[in-house]
Amino acid sequence: MSDITPASSSSQIIPVILCGGSGTRLWALSRAGFPKQFLVLSGDGSNQSLFQQAISRIHSVGSKNVTLGKTVIVTNEEHRFLALDQLRELKSKHAALSAALLLEPAGRNTAPALTLAALYAQDQSVNANGDSSNTSDPILVVTPADQTVTNPAAFTQALAKSIEIAQTGAIAILGITPNAPETGYGYIKVQSQADADGGYTVERFVEKPNEPTAKQYLAEGGYFWNGGMFVLKASVWLAALKEYRPDILAATQSAWQAKATDAAGEAEFIRPEKELFKAIPSESIDYAVIEKCPGSSYPIKMVELDAGWNDLGAWDAVWQVGKQDTQGNVTTGDTLVSNSKNSLIHASSRLVSAVGVENLIIVETADAVLVADRKNSQDVKNIVGQLEAQKREEKNLHRKVSRPWGWYDSVDEGERFKVKRIQVKPGASLSLQMHHHRAEHWIVVKGTAEITNGDQVILLSENQSTYIPQGQTHRLANPGKTPLEIIEVQSGSYLGEDDIVRFEDTYGRS
Repeated sequence: MSDITPASSSSQIIPVILCGGSGTRLWALSRAGFPKQFLVLSGDGSNQSLFQQAISRIHSVGSKNVTLGKTVIVTNEEHRFLALDQLRELKSKHAALSAALLLEPAGRNTAPALTLAALYAQDQSVNANGDSSNTSDPILVVTPADQTVTNPAAFTQALAKSIEIAQTGAIAILGITPNAPETGYGYIKVQSQADADGGYTVERFVEKPNEPTAKQYLAEGGYFWNGGMFVLKASVWLAALKEYRPDILAATQSAWQAKATDAAGEAEFIRPEKELFKAIPSESIDYAVIEKCPGSSYPIKMVELDAGWNDLGAWDAVWQVGKQDTQGNVTTGDTLVSNSKNSLIHASSRLVSAVGVENLIIVETADAVLVADRKNSQDVKNIVGQLEAQKREEKNLHRKVSRPWGWYDSVDEGERFKVKRIQVKPGASLSLQMHHHRAEHWIVVKGTAEITNGDQVILLSENQSTYIPQGQTHRLANPGKTPLEIIEVQSGSYLGEDDIVRFEDTYGRS
Protein backbone atom coordinates (compact mmCIF):
# COMPACT_ATOMS: atom_id res chain seq x y z
CA MET A 1 0.00 0.00 0.00
CA SER A 2 1.15 3.53 -0.63
CA ASP A 3 1.50 6.37 1.81
CA ILE A 4 -0.17 8.93 -0.46
CA THR A 5 -1.49 12.12 1.10
CA PRO A 6 -2.50 15.30 -0.65
CA ALA A 7 0.28 17.79 -1.16
CA SER A 8 -0.09 21.36 -0.19
CA SER A 9 -0.49 24.09 -2.77
CA SER A 10 3.09 25.09 -2.03
CA SER A 11 4.58 21.98 -3.61
CA GLN A 12 7.50 22.75 -5.83
CA ILE A 13 7.32 21.75 -9.49
CA ILE A 14 10.47 20.10 -10.86
CA PRO A 15 10.80 19.85 -14.67
CA VAL A 16 12.40 16.52 -15.62
CA ILE A 17 13.73 16.06 -19.15
CA LEU A 18 14.59 12.48 -20.13
CA CYS A 19 17.31 13.04 -22.68
CA GLY A 20 18.66 9.58 -23.48
CA GLY A 21 18.37 7.63 -26.70
CA SER A 22 20.32 7.65 -29.93
CA GLY A 23 17.59 8.28 -32.52
CA THR A 24 18.75 5.49 -34.85
CA ARG A 25 15.70 5.81 -37.12
CA LEU A 26 16.78 9.35 -38.00
CA TRP A 27 20.21 8.43 -39.30
CA ALA A 28 22.09 9.91 -41.22
CA LEU A 29 21.38 13.21 -39.45
CA SER A 30 21.03 11.69 -35.98
CA ARG A 31 24.18 9.94 -34.74
CA ALA A 32 25.06 8.33 -31.41
CA GLY A 33 27.37 11.27 -30.69
CA PHE A 34 24.76 13.88 -31.74
CA PRO A 35 21.30 12.27 -31.39
CA LYS A 36 17.97 13.60 -32.61
CA GLN A 37 16.96 15.42 -29.41
CA PHE A 38 19.74 17.97 -30.08
CA LEU A 39 18.72 18.54 -33.70
CA VAL A 40 16.39 21.18 -35.16
CA LEU A 41 13.72 19.02 -36.79
CA SER A 42 10.26 20.31 -35.97
CA GLY A 43 9.86 22.58 -39.00
CA ASP A 44 8.21 25.35 -36.95
CA GLY A 45 10.81 27.98 -37.83
CA SER A 46 11.90 28.41 -34.20
CA ASN A 47 15.47 27.17 -34.83
CA GLN A 48 15.28 25.38 -31.47
CA SER A 49 16.31 21.77 -31.02
CA LEU A 50 13.76 19.24 -29.75
CA PHE A 51 15.58 19.30 -26.39
CA GLN A 52 15.29 23.09 -26.16
CA GLN A 53 11.62 22.95 -27.13
CA ALA A 54 10.92 20.41 -24.38
CA ILE A 55 12.41 22.72 -21.75
CA SER A 56 10.56 25.76 -23.07
CA ARG A 57 7.23 23.89 -23.09
CA ILE A 58 7.53 22.83 -19.47
CA HIS A 59 8.61 26.29 -18.38
CA SER A 60 5.50 27.76 -19.99
CA VAL A 61 3.45 26.42 -17.05
CA GLY A 62 5.32 28.62 -14.56
CA SER A 63 3.24 31.40 -12.99
CA LYS A 64 2.72 33.24 -9.72
CA ASN A 65 0.87 30.15 -8.51
CA VAL A 66 3.29 27.59 -9.94
CA THR A 67 6.90 27.77 -8.79
CA LEU A 68 9.37 25.88 -10.95
CA GLY A 69 12.48 24.46 -9.37
CA LYS A 70 15.76 23.65 -11.05
CA THR A 71 15.34 21.77 -14.33
CA VAL A 72 16.58 18.19 -14.02
CA ILE A 73 18.07 16.70 -17.17
CA VAL A 74 18.88 13.00 -17.26
CA THR A 75 21.26 12.36 -20.12
CA ASN A 76 24.18 10.27 -21.26
CA GLU A 77 27.62 11.19 -19.94
CA GLU A 78 28.79 11.57 -23.54
CA HIS A 79 26.13 14.20 -24.30
CA ARG A 80 26.66 16.47 -21.28
CA PHE A 81 28.34 19.31 -23.17
CA LEU A 82 25.80 19.21 -26.01
CA ALA A 83 23.08 19.65 -23.40
CA LEU A 84 25.04 22.35 -21.58
CA ASP A 85 25.68 24.38 -24.75
CA GLN A 86 22.00 24.26 -25.71
CA LEU A 87 20.97 25.22 -22.18
CA ARG A 88 23.18 28.30 -22.44
CA GLU A 89 21.43 29.27 -25.68
CA LEU A 90 18.08 29.14 -23.83
CA LYS A 91 19.25 31.51 -21.10
CA SER A 92 18.36 34.53 -23.24
CA LYS A 93 14.70 33.41 -23.23
CA HIS A 94 14.54 31.95 -19.74
CA ALA A 95 16.84 34.16 -17.68
CA ALA A 96 16.11 32.28 -14.47
CA LEU A 97 16.78 28.87 -16.01
CA SER A 98 19.11 26.70 -13.97
CA ALA A 99 19.73 23.03 -14.41
CA ALA A 100 21.16 19.89 -12.89
CA LEU A 101 22.47 17.30 -15.32
CA LEU A 102 22.25 13.72 -14.03
CA LEU A 103 24.77 11.83 -16.13
CA GLU A 104 24.17 8.16 -16.88
CA PRO A 105 27.37 6.19 -17.53
CA ALA A 106 25.32 3.60 -19.43
CA GLY A 107 21.79 3.31 -20.81
CA ARG A 108 19.36 1.64 -18.39
CA ASN A 109 16.03 2.80 -19.88
CA THR A 110 13.64 5.31 -18.36
CA ALA A 111 12.71 3.78 -14.97
CA PRO A 112 16.21 4.22 -13.45
CA ALA A 113 16.42 7.65 -15.13
CA LEU A 114 13.22 8.86 -13.44
CA THR A 115 14.38 7.33 -10.15
CA LEU A 116 17.57 9.41 -10.29
CA ALA A 117 15.46 12.53 -10.84
CA ALA A 118 13.14 11.67 -7.94
CA LEU A 119 16.06 11.07 -5.57
CA TYR A 120 17.64 14.36 -6.63
CA ALA A 121 14.37 16.27 -6.18
CA GLN A 122 13.82 14.86 -2.71
CA ASP A 123 17.40 15.63 -1.68
CA GLN A 124 17.02 19.22 -2.85
CA SER A 125 13.71 19.66 -1.04
CA VAL A 126 15.08 18.28 2.20
CA ASN A 127 18.15 20.51 1.91
CA ALA A 128 15.97 23.55 1.28
CA ASN A 129 13.37 22.88 3.97
CA GLY A 130 15.39 21.02 6.57
CA ASP A 131 12.85 18.18 6.72
CA SER A 132 11.09 15.63 4.57
CA SER A 133 7.50 16.67 5.29
CA ASN A 134 4.73 16.59 2.68
CA THR A 135 5.11 20.31 2.13
CA SER A 136 8.57 19.70 0.70
CA ASP A 137 7.53 16.79 -1.50
CA PRO A 138 8.17 18.01 -5.07
CA ILE A 139 6.00 17.25 -8.08
CA LEU A 140 7.90 15.94 -11.09
CA VAL A 141 6.80 16.99 -14.57
CA VAL A 142 8.39 14.34 -16.78
CA THR A 143 8.76 14.53 -20.55
CA PRO A 144 11.04 13.01 -23.18
CA ALA A 145 13.36 15.41 -24.99
CA ASP A 146 12.50 14.33 -28.53
CA GLN A 147 8.88 15.38 -29.10
CA THR A 148 7.14 18.30 -30.72
CA VAL A 149 3.72 19.97 -30.53
CA THR A 150 2.10 22.47 -32.87
CA ASN A 151 -0.24 24.00 -30.25
CA PRO A 152 1.86 25.06 -27.23
CA ALA A 153 -1.11 26.74 -25.49
CA ALA A 154 -3.05 23.46 -25.46
CA PHE A 155 0.00 21.69 -24.06
CA THR A 156 0.36 24.25 -21.25
CA GLN A 157 -3.32 23.89 -20.36
CA ALA A 158 -3.09 20.09 -20.21
CA LEU A 159 0.07 20.28 -18.12
CA ALA A 160 -1.51 22.69 -15.62
CA LYS A 161 -4.47 20.31 -15.20
CA SER A 162 -2.05 17.40 -14.69
CA ILE A 163 -0.24 19.31 -11.94
CA GLU A 164 -3.54 19.90 -10.13
CA ILE A 165 -4.26 16.16 -10.26
CA ALA A 166 -0.76 15.31 -9.02
CA GLN A 167 -1.28 17.65 -6.05
CA THR A 168 -3.78 15.09 -4.71
CA GLY A 169 -1.21 12.32 -4.77
CA ALA A 170 -2.48 10.70 -7.96
CA ILE A 171 -0.37 9.99 -11.04
CA ALA A 172 -1.31 12.05 -14.10
CA ILE A 173 -0.41 10.82 -17.57
CA LEU A 174 -0.91 12.84 -20.75
CA GLY A 175 -2.80 10.87 -23.39
CA ILE A 176 -2.48 11.94 -27.00
CA THR A 177 -5.70 12.32 -28.99
CA PRO A 178 -5.27 9.80 -31.83
CA ASN A 179 -5.84 10.93 -35.41
CA ALA A 180 -4.83 7.74 -37.20
CA PRO A 181 -4.67 3.97 -36.50
CA GLU A 182 -1.01 4.11 -35.51
CA THR A 183 0.67 0.80 -34.75
CA GLY A 184 3.91 2.26 -33.38
CA TYR A 185 2.45 3.60 -30.11
CA GLY A 186 1.11 2.00 -26.96
CA TYR A 187 -2.49 2.96 -26.10
CA ILE A 188 -4.26 4.10 -22.93
CA LYS A 189 -7.83 2.92 -22.32
CA VAL A 190 -9.87 5.23 -20.09
CA GLN A 191 -13.38 5.43 -18.69
CA SER A 192 -15.88 7.16 -20.94
CA GLN A 193 -16.63 10.07 -18.60
CA ALA A 194 -14.15 12.55 -17.20
CA ASP A 195 -13.90 12.98 -13.44
CA ALA A 196 -14.67 16.25 -11.68
CA ASP A 197 -10.99 17.26 -11.88
CA GLY A 198 -10.99 16.95 -15.68
CA GLY A 199 -8.96 13.75 -15.73
CA TYR A 200 -10.05 10.33 -16.95
CA THR A 201 -9.57 7.25 -14.78
CA VAL A 202 -7.22 4.88 -16.58
CA GLU A 203 -8.61 1.36 -17.02
CA ARG A 204 -5.64 -0.32 -18.67
CA PHE A 205 -2.68 0.04 -20.98
CA VAL A 206 -2.50 -1.72 -24.32
CA GLU A 207 0.66 -2.77 -26.15
CA LYS A 208 1.33 -1.59 -29.71
CA PRO A 209 -1.58 -3.07 -31.72
CA ASN A 210 -1.74 -4.39 -35.26
CA GLU A 211 -3.51 -2.20 -37.81
CA PRO A 212 -6.99 -3.83 -37.62
CA THR A 213 -6.91 -3.53 -33.81
CA ALA A 214 -5.78 0.11 -33.99
CA LYS A 215 -8.67 0.89 -36.36
CA GLN A 216 -11.04 -0.77 -33.88
CA TYR A 217 -9.69 1.42 -31.06
CA LEU A 218 -10.35 4.59 -33.04
CA ALA A 219 -13.87 3.43 -33.93
CA GLU A 220 -14.72 2.56 -30.31
CA GLY A 221 -13.26 5.72 -28.76
CA GLY A 222 -11.80 5.95 -25.27
CA TYR A 223 -8.29 5.03 -26.50
CA PHE A 224 -5.37 7.45 -26.52
CA TRP A 225 -1.69 7.24 -27.46
CA ASN A 226 0.83 6.95 -24.65
CA GLY A 227 3.36 9.72 -25.24
CA GLY A 228 5.51 8.96 -22.18
CA MET A 229 4.68 12.18 -20.30
CA PHE A 230 3.88 11.95 -16.58
CA VAL A 231 3.21 14.28 -13.67
CA LEU A 232 3.55 12.84 -10.15
CA LYS A 233 5.05 13.45 -6.74
CA ALA A 234 8.58 12.18 -6.24
CA SER A 235 7.43 10.22 -3.19
CA VAL A 236 4.67 8.51 -5.19
CA TRP A 237 7.13 7.29 -7.83
CA LEU A 238 9.56 5.99 -5.23
CA ALA A 239 6.82 4.28 -3.20
CA ALA A 240 5.34 2.60 -6.27
CA LEU A 241 8.77 1.51 -7.49
CA LYS A 242 9.50 0.05 -4.05
CA GLU A 243 6.31 -2.01 -4.30
CA TYR A 244 6.62 -3.19 -7.90
CA ARG A 245 10.37 -3.17 -8.64
CA PRO A 246 12.32 -2.96 -5.37
CA ASP A 247 15.39 -4.29 -7.19
CA ILE A 248 15.52 -1.21 -9.44
CA LEU A 249 15.00 1.14 -6.49
CA ALA A 250 17.68 -0.46 -4.31
CA ALA A 251 20.26 -0.59 -7.11
CA THR A 252 19.59 3.02 -8.16
CA GLN A 253 19.79 4.24 -4.56
CA SER A 254 23.17 2.55 -4.18
CA ALA A 255 24.53 4.25 -7.31
CA TRP A 256 23.03 7.57 -6.19
CA GLN A 257 24.51 7.44 -2.70
CA ALA A 258 27.98 6.96 -4.21
CA LYS A 259 27.58 9.85 -6.68
CA ALA A 260 30.12 12.52 -7.55
CA THR A 261 29.23 16.17 -8.20
CA ASP A 262 30.96 19.00 -10.02
CA ALA A 263 29.86 22.31 -11.53
CA ALA A 264 29.99 23.78 -15.03
CA GLY A 265 29.15 27.45 -14.60
CA GLU A 266 25.48 27.79 -13.72
CA ALA A 267 24.83 24.04 -14.17
CA GLU A 268 25.87 21.12 -12.01
CA PHE A 269 26.97 17.68 -13.19
CA ILE A 270 25.96 14.74 -10.98
CA ARG A 271 27.42 11.34 -11.75
CA PRO A 272 26.03 8.17 -10.15
CA GLU A 273 28.75 5.63 -9.40
CA LYS A 274 29.59 3.95 -12.70
CA GLU A 275 29.83 0.28 -11.80
CA LEU A 276 26.86 0.39 -9.41
CA PHE A 277 24.78 2.10 -12.08
CA LYS A 278 25.63 -0.54 -14.67
CA ALA A 279 24.24 -3.15 -12.24
CA ILE A 280 20.75 -1.54 -12.30
CA PRO A 281 18.15 -3.61 -14.20
CA SER A 282 17.11 -1.95 -17.45
CA GLU A 283 13.38 -1.18 -17.60
CA SER A 284 10.94 1.45 -18.83
CA ILE A 285 8.74 3.63 -16.61
CA ASP A 286 5.67 1.98 -18.12
CA TYR A 287 6.68 -1.63 -17.55
CA ALA A 288 8.20 -1.03 -14.12
CA VAL A 289 5.30 0.89 -12.58
CA ILE A 290 2.75 2.75 -14.68
CA GLU A 291 1.03 -0.19 -16.36
CA LYS A 292 0.54 -1.82 -12.94
CA CYS A 293 -1.24 1.19 -11.42
CA PRO A 294 -4.83 0.95 -12.79
CA GLY A 295 -7.01 -0.50 -10.01
CA SER A 296 -4.13 -0.36 -7.50
CA SER A 297 -3.45 1.79 -4.45
CA TYR A 298 -1.72 4.25 -6.81
CA PRO A 299 -4.54 6.12 -8.59
CA ILE A 300 -3.69 7.06 -12.16
CA LYS A 301 -5.61 9.50 -14.34
CA MET A 302 -5.17 10.60 -17.90
CA VAL A 303 -5.38 14.19 -19.13
CA GLU A 304 -6.19 14.46 -22.81
CA LEU A 305 -3.59 16.25 -24.94
CA ASP A 306 -4.83 17.48 -28.31
CA ALA A 307 -1.93 19.72 -29.31
CA GLY A 308 -0.52 18.43 -32.59
CA TRP A 309 1.87 16.06 -30.81
CA ASN A 310 4.50 14.02 -32.62
CA ASP A 311 7.45 12.06 -31.25
CA LEU A 312 9.45 12.30 -34.52
CA GLY A 313 10.38 8.65 -34.25
CA ALA A 314 11.26 8.29 -37.93
CA TRP A 315 11.80 10.38 -41.05
CA ASP A 316 8.18 9.97 -42.12
CA ALA A 317 7.14 11.79 -38.93
CA VAL A 318 9.58 14.62 -39.72
CA TRP A 319 7.94 14.91 -43.14
CA GLN A 320 4.49 15.04 -41.50
CA VAL A 321 5.36 18.00 -39.25
CA GLY A 322 7.43 19.86 -41.85
CA LYS A 323 6.29 22.77 -44.00
CA GLN A 324 5.05 21.16 -47.21
CA ASP A 325 4.98 22.89 -50.59
CA THR A 326 2.09 22.59 -53.06
CA GLN A 327 3.35 19.14 -54.12
CA GLY A 328 3.71 17.87 -50.55
CA ASN A 329 7.51 18.15 -50.48
CA VAL A 330 9.45 19.20 -47.37
CA THR A 331 12.89 20.62 -48.16
CA THR A 332 15.77 21.81 -45.99
CA GLY A 333 19.04 23.35 -47.11
CA ASP A 334 20.29 23.79 -50.68
CA THR A 335 17.79 21.77 -52.74
CA LEU A 336 16.29 21.79 -56.22
CA VAL A 337 13.14 19.74 -56.84
CA SER A 338 11.36 19.02 -60.12
CA ASN A 339 8.25 16.94 -60.82
CA SER A 340 8.39 15.32 -57.36
CA LYS A 341 5.73 14.70 -54.74
CA ASN A 342 5.34 13.97 -51.04
CA SER A 343 9.05 13.65 -50.38
CA LEU A 344 11.47 14.93 -47.76
CA ILE A 345 14.79 16.25 -49.08
CA HIS A 346 17.34 17.41 -46.47
CA ALA A 347 20.65 18.88 -47.62
CA SER A 348 23.35 19.62 -45.04
CA SER A 349 26.51 20.47 -46.97
CA ARG A 350 25.87 20.60 -50.73
CA LEU A 351 23.23 20.96 -53.43
CA VAL A 352 20.77 18.05 -53.54
CA SER A 353 18.47 17.69 -56.55
CA ALA A 354 15.44 15.41 -56.94
CA VAL A 355 13.67 14.76 -60.24
CA GLY A 356 10.53 12.69 -60.74
CA VAL A 357 10.50 11.06 -57.31
CA GLU A 358 7.58 10.37 -55.02
CA ASN A 359 7.26 9.38 -51.35
CA LEU A 360 11.02 9.35 -50.79
CA ILE A 361 13.27 10.33 -47.91
CA ILE A 362 16.58 11.85 -49.10
CA VAL A 363 18.99 12.99 -46.38
CA GLU A 364 22.47 14.28 -47.22
CA THR A 365 25.27 14.99 -44.75
CA ALA A 366 28.96 15.69 -45.33
CA ASP A 367 29.86 12.01 -45.03
CA ALA A 368 26.69 10.03 -45.88
CA VAL A 369 23.52 9.97 -47.99
CA LEU A 370 20.29 8.18 -47.06
CA VAL A 371 17.61 7.32 -49.63
CA ALA A 372 14.53 5.51 -48.35
CA ASP A 373 10.89 4.95 -49.20
CA ARG A 374 8.77 6.95 -46.75
CA LYS A 375 6.67 3.94 -45.80
CA ASN A 376 9.85 2.07 -44.83
CA SER A 377 11.43 4.87 -42.80
CA GLN A 378 11.22 2.81 -39.58
CA ASP A 379 13.70 0.38 -41.15
CA VAL A 380 16.51 2.94 -41.24
CA LYS A 381 17.58 1.38 -37.93
CA ASN A 382 18.67 -1.68 -39.96
CA ILE A 383 21.30 0.45 -41.72
CA VAL A 384 22.55 1.64 -38.33
CA GLY A 385 22.83 -2.00 -37.30
CA GLN A 386 25.02 -2.70 -40.32
CA LEU A 387 27.21 0.31 -39.55
CA GLU A 388 27.68 -0.97 -36.02
CA ALA A 389 28.51 -4.48 -37.20
CA GLN A 390 31.15 -3.04 -39.53
CA LYS A 391 32.44 -0.71 -36.76
CA ARG A 392 32.08 2.33 -39.01
CA GLU A 393 32.47 5.81 -37.53
CA GLU A 394 29.42 7.05 -39.47
CA LYS A 395 27.20 5.36 -36.87
CA ASN A 396 28.50 7.53 -34.05
CA LEU A 397 29.95 10.76 -35.40
CA HIS A 398 29.43 13.31 -38.13
CA ARG A 399 32.35 14.56 -40.16
CA LYS A 400 32.09 17.77 -38.10
CA VAL A 401 32.13 16.89 -34.41
CA SER A 402 31.24 19.18 -31.48
CA ARG A 403 33.52 19.15 -28.46
CA PRO A 404 33.32 21.13 -25.20
CA TRP A 405 36.28 23.22 -26.35
CA GLY A 406 34.91 23.84 -29.90
CA TRP A 407 34.74 21.50 -32.90
CA TYR A 408 36.73 19.62 -35.51
CA ASP A 409 35.90 18.78 -39.13
CA SER A 410 37.61 15.81 -40.80
CA VAL A 411 38.03 17.35 -44.25
CA ASP A 412 40.10 14.60 -45.90
CA GLU A 413 41.71 11.24 -45.21
CA GLY A 414 43.50 8.42 -46.98
CA GLU A 415 45.95 5.63 -46.24
CA ARG A 416 48.03 6.67 -43.20
CA PHE A 417 46.86 10.30 -43.15
CA LYS A 418 43.91 12.46 -42.03
CA VAL A 419 43.36 16.22 -42.30
CA LYS A 420 41.22 18.12 -39.76
CA ARG A 421 40.08 21.70 -39.45
CA ILE A 422 39.91 22.53 -35.73
CA GLN A 423 38.30 25.52 -34.00
CA VAL A 424 38.94 26.25 -30.30
CA LYS A 425 36.73 28.66 -28.33
CA PRO A 426 38.35 31.70 -26.64
CA GLY A 427 39.87 30.66 -23.34
CA ALA A 428 39.33 26.94 -24.02
CA SER A 429 41.86 24.15 -24.33
CA LEU A 430 42.09 20.55 -25.40
CA SER A 431 43.28 17.92 -22.94
CA LEU A 432 46.95 17.28 -22.20
CA GLN A 433 47.30 14.09 -24.23
CA MET A 434 49.43 11.65 -26.17
CA HIS A 435 48.92 9.33 -29.16
CA HIS A 436 50.56 5.91 -29.54
CA HIS A 437 50.13 5.52 -33.29
CA ARG A 438 50.21 8.95 -34.96
CA ALA A 439 52.19 12.15 -35.30
CA GLU A 440 50.57 15.54 -35.95
CA HIS A 441 51.42 18.74 -37.82
CA TRP A 442 49.58 21.91 -36.70
CA ILE A 443 49.25 25.06 -38.85
CA VAL A 444 47.57 28.13 -37.35
CA VAL A 445 45.22 29.83 -39.84
CA LYS A 446 43.33 32.18 -37.49
CA GLY A 447 44.00 33.53 -33.99
CA THR A 448 46.76 32.69 -31.52
CA ALA A 449 47.63 29.20 -30.28
CA GLU A 450 49.32 28.27 -27.03
CA ILE A 451 50.92 24.90 -27.61
CA THR A 452 52.41 22.51 -25.10
CA ASN A 453 54.83 20.24 -27.00
CA GLY A 454 56.67 17.97 -24.61
CA ASP A 455 58.56 20.22 -22.16
CA GLN A 456 58.06 23.34 -24.31
CA VAL A 457 55.20 25.86 -24.21
CA ILE A 458 55.12 28.10 -27.30
CA LEU A 459 52.84 30.73 -28.85
CA LEU A 460 52.04 30.54 -32.55
CA SER A 461 50.20 33.07 -34.70
CA GLU A 462 48.72 32.89 -38.21
CA ASN A 463 50.79 30.97 -40.80
CA GLN A 464 53.08 29.48 -38.17
CA SER A 465 53.27 25.73 -37.52
CA THR A 466 54.68 23.00 -35.29
CA TYR A 467 55.23 19.24 -35.34
CA ILE A 468 54.04 16.84 -32.61
CA PRO A 469 56.02 13.56 -32.76
CA GLN A 470 54.30 10.22 -32.14
CA GLY A 471 54.19 9.53 -28.39
CA GLN A 472 54.84 13.20 -27.44
CA THR A 473 52.73 14.77 -24.69
CA HIS A 474 50.93 17.84 -26.06
CA ARG A 475 48.08 20.31 -25.62
CA LEU A 476 46.40 23.00 -27.75
CA ALA A 477 44.88 26.07 -26.08
CA ASN A 478 43.40 29.40 -27.14
CA PRO A 479 44.64 32.22 -24.87
CA GLY A 480 42.95 34.89 -27.02
CA LYS A 481 39.52 36.50 -27.16
CA THR A 482 38.63 35.31 -30.68
CA PRO A 483 38.20 31.75 -32.00
CA LEU A 484 41.40 29.89 -32.85
CA GLU A 485 41.49 27.82 -36.04
CA ILE A 486 44.21 25.38 -37.07
CA ILE A 487 44.72 22.75 -39.73
CA GLU A 488 45.87 19.44 -38.29
CA VAL A 489 47.56 16.82 -40.47
CA GLN A 490 47.76 13.39 -38.85
CA SER A 491 50.06 10.64 -40.10
CA GLY A 492 50.56 7.14 -38.78
CA SER A 493 49.50 3.51 -38.76
CA TYR A 494 46.22 4.10 -36.88
CA LEU A 495 44.18 7.33 -36.88
CA GLY A 496 41.09 6.38 -34.85
CA GLU A 497 39.60 8.78 -32.28
CA ASP A 498 40.20 6.26 -29.50
CA ASP A 499 43.98 6.63 -29.77
CA ILE A 500 44.08 9.27 -27.04
CA VAL A 501 45.75 8.97 -23.64
CA ARG A 502 44.60 11.91 -21.48
CA PHE A 503 46.75 13.15 -18.59
CA GLU A 504 44.80 16.32 -17.69
CA ASP A 505 41.41 17.54 -18.88
CA THR A 506 39.42 20.66 -18.00
CA TYR A 507 36.17 18.85 -18.85
CA GLY A 508 36.56 15.74 -16.72
CA ARG A 509 37.03 13.30 -19.62
CA SER A 510 39.09 10.15 -19.13
